[in-house]
Amino acid sequence: MKANLILYNGKIHTMDPARPRAQAVAVAGNRIAAVGSDEEVKGLLASSEAVDLAGRTVVPGFTDCHIHFLDYALRLRRIELAGATSITEAMRRVAERARAAKKGEWLLGRGWDPNLWEGTRLPTRWDLDAVAPANPVALNSKDGHTLWVNSLALGMANVTAETPDPPGGRIERDEAGQPIGILREKAKELVERIIGEPSLEEAEVALKAAFDNAYRMGLVAIHDCEGSLAFAAFQELAKRGELGLRVLMHIPASNLDAAIELGLHSGFGDEFLRLGGVKIFADGTLGSRTAAMLEPYEGEPDNLGIIVTPKEELRALVRKASRAGIGVAIHAIGDRANREVLDVLEESRRAGEGIGLPRGIVIPQGLRHRIEHVQLLHPADIPRLATLNVVASMQPIHCTSDMLMADEHWGERSRWAYAWRSLLDAGTHLAFGSDCPVETLDPLAGIHAAVTRRRADGYPGPGGWYPEERITVEEAVRAYTLGAAYASGEERIKGSIVPGKLADLTVLSQDIFAIEPMAILETKVVATRVVAQ
Repeated sequence: MKANLILYNGKIHTMDPARPRAQAVAVAGNRIAAVGSDEEVKGLLASSEAVDLAGRTVVPGFTDCHIHFLDYALRLRRIELAGATSITEAMRRVAERARAAKKGEWLLGRGWDPNLWEGTRLPTRWDLDAVAPANPVALNSKDGHTLWVNSLALGMANVTAETPDPPGGRIERDEAGQPIGILREKAKELVERIIGEPSLEEAEVALKAAFDNAYRMGLVAIHDCEGSLAFAAFQELAKRGELGLRVLMHIPASNLDAAIELGLHSGFGDEFLRLGGVKIFADGTLGSRTAAMLEPYEGEPDNLGIIVTPKEELRALVRKASRAGIGVAIHAIGDRANREVLDVLEESRRAGEGIGLPRGIVIPQGLRHRIEHVQLLHPADIPRLATLNVVASMQPIHCTSDMLMADEHWGERSRWAYAWRSLLDAGTHLAFGSDCPVETLDPLAGIHAAVTRRRADGYPGPGGWYPEERITVEEAVRAYTLGAAYASGEERIKGSIVPGKLADLTVLSQDIFAIEPMAILETKVVATRVVAQ
C-alpha cells in the first residue's frame, strides 16, 4: 500500500476504542490508510508528503450538527446586532446602515438580545421608525424566533390591529391593540414572506466566502437546518466541485410532501451532500420565553410558552415521514415540548414506522430520528431518548450563554437543563453543534462549555453550573465527530481515524485531552483537512 500523505510525531486521538491513541496516520487518496506508531506508519512512505506534527494533536474533523450556514453566510453582510447592550445601541447600528441605503431598500439584521438590555420594555416599531423612516426594517432576535420590524414593514405586510395571531405565533400589541412591531414564532412569517430571498448566485457567493471561516474552526462537515435556497446553493456548488464542507441537509416540513412524491429518503446523496431528515418545530425558545413548558415560567403564571406544531399535527408529520423512509429532526426546547415529541416518537417506534425502510435502505436500528436542542427535560423523560434510539442533537454553548436566563425563567427546573451527563449515562447518542448564527460556530467553545459548564471568564466558579451534568473532553469530542457520524447514519465511513474511513482531519495546537479544561479556549486550530470532491 502506498500513502500520499503521512502525519507523524503527533498526539492522535482516533475515537476508535480498539486503538484510541496513536502517533501517526497515513492517508491514501481520500481514505485513512494506516494508524499507529511513527515506525509502523513511516514504513508506508513512498514518494509521499510527510508532515512532522511536532507534538500537535489530531482529531477526526469536527462536524457542526445544527447550523444555519447560509443564514450565517448572509449575515456576514447584514446589520450585526449581537452584543448591543441597549435599544439605543441597536438603533444606532440600524441608523448607520440606513444612511447608506437606497430609499425603500430592506434593512435586514439579526442578533439583538433584550436579555442584555437594561430595563424590561420591548423594542418597538416606533424605535425603528425614528432611525429608518424610508426603509422597511426586519431584525431577527438572537434566537431567531422573534422579529422586530418598523411601521413601514408592518404596512407592507398589511399587519394591523385587526390581524389575528396566526396559529403557533403571537403579535405583540399595545393597550389599544395596535401591533408594536414584535412578531413571535409563526407570526414572523407575516413579514418574512414579503421580504423575498437572495438570488441563487448571491447565496453561492456568500457560502463560498464563509467556508474559510468554518475551516479556521476545524469544521469539515455540517448538518444544515434551512430551506430550499440553501439546498439549491449547496447542490450547485457540489456540481462544480466547489462545496467546501460535507453537508447533511435537513428539509423544512413544508417540503415533506414534495420529497415523498419524488421518492427521496434519508441518506440519499453522496459523501459531500446528502439528505437528512425533515425539520419540524415543536415550540419556541427560552430567550423569547416561548419554549413550551409543563409548568409556567417563573413569575409569569399565565405563560406556558407556545406550541408551534400541535401534537396531532406533529404525530401526522412523523408518521408520514417515517413511512416514507425520512427521519425527523424536531426542534424542542421546553420540557413539555420534549415530552410531546418523545410521546409521538414512541408511538411511531411501537408501530414499526421507519424500522423496515423502503427501497433497500440499510440503516442500523432504522431511521435516526433526532430532537434538536433538548434544552430542558423532565427527569422522568431522560431515559426515553436512549430507549427510543433518538439522537440528542444539542448545542453546549447554549448552556453557558443562557444559564442566567434559565435560572430566571425556569428556576429549580434548570437542574435538568442541558443534561448531557444524565443522557449519556442513560445510553443516549449525543451529537453536538452550535446553532450558528445564534452562537459562535467554534467547536472548541462548545467542547469547553460541555466540559466545564463555565463561561470564558470562569463564571459561575470552579464547579460550573450544575456540575453534575459535565462530561469529559473525550465524550464532548466524540459528540462532534463519531456522534455526528452516527446521527447522519455515516459512522461506517467517518467520525473516527480508522483505516478505510474518510481522511478528514483537524489539527490542534495543544492536547485538549490533557490540559486544564479552562485552557481549551486558548487552543488554536492549526490545520483542517477536508478531502476534495
